[in-house]
Amino acid sequence: MRKVTIFTTDKKYDHFIELAKNLHYVKKIETDEESEKEEVIENVKAGLKEVALFKKDKLKTTSAKDFLNEL
Repeated sequence: MRKVTIFTTDKKYDHFIELAKNLHYVKKIETDEESEKEEVIENVKAGLKEVALFKKDKLKTTSAKDFLNEL
């Protein structure tokens, strides 16, 4: 199996993805959207683990006031 990378405009992106999905010889389509979704999911999971650790008093956090002062 071979891999191809294609750069297209945002305007034609959706059309191209639909076209590629309808080609019988295309086995798999990986898009930036999928990796972004996976990254968001991983970040949410990490955040939930931190909340659980905080609730068990195993993680120290910064107060909201200190956080905002850092900005």
